[in-house]
Amino acid sequence: MTETANIFLAGASRGVGREIAKCLVEQNQKVKAMLRTEAARPDLEAMGIEVAIADAFDPATVEQAMMGESIDAVITTIGGVPQEGQRPDYLGNKNLIDAAVKAGVKKFILVTSIGTGNSVVALSPQALETLGAVLAEKEKAEQHLMASGLTYTIIRPGGLKSEPATGNGVLTEDPKVAGMIHRADVAQLVCSCLFSDAANSKVLSAIDKNMLFGTPEFDEFKVN
Repeated sequence: MTETANIFLAGASRGVGREIAKCLVEQNQKVKAMLRTEAARPDLEAMGIEVAIADAFDPATVEQAMMGESIDAVITTIGGVPQEGQRPDYLGNKNLIDAAVKAGVKKFILVTSIGTGNSVVALSPQALETLGAVLAEKEKAEQHLMASGLTYTIIRPGGLKSEPATGNGVLTEDPKVAGMIHRADVAQLVCSCLFSDAANSKVLSAIDKNMLFGTPEFDEFKVN
């Protein structure tokens, strides 16, 4: 993949997704953002981002949104807020993955969270009790992506904070590590994986090295 690419971003209306949008624009990437409603359109278009309205629960609208210029990479952060009793964490991301396969996308980056899959060991019993249902949905999305045949990177952030980036965000393949991280630092790590062959087929936890829970020793993953 070249250093300037066509990026399809789902989840750009808020949170980590919005921070990724800013990061991609700073990198001069060509970004198309998929939104469920018009609310965030003016802000994103002001950043130079093309907007496509689609419902992640509706495969046909997702496929339509991906039409046009060939897409080099899809990045999705969708999840969290149930819509009419359904969580988008699995089904919404599944529809994005399936559409990406049809569209011949070169790389797919899925943002889930620490506690998903084998990183369940990083969470306390109390956290698991609270988050168990949503983590199960996120794990199904991860498994679907791994089985899709797409080149992928999965990034699992720790507890999220909204302050400006610290520059201390790190990635690790160690599923036992837990901690906090600022959303803007997650975005920087996601963008660093975009053109990294080393990050292909990897599942990586993302934490701030100064906000770890406990004092774990772990190997930092280098994208370059």
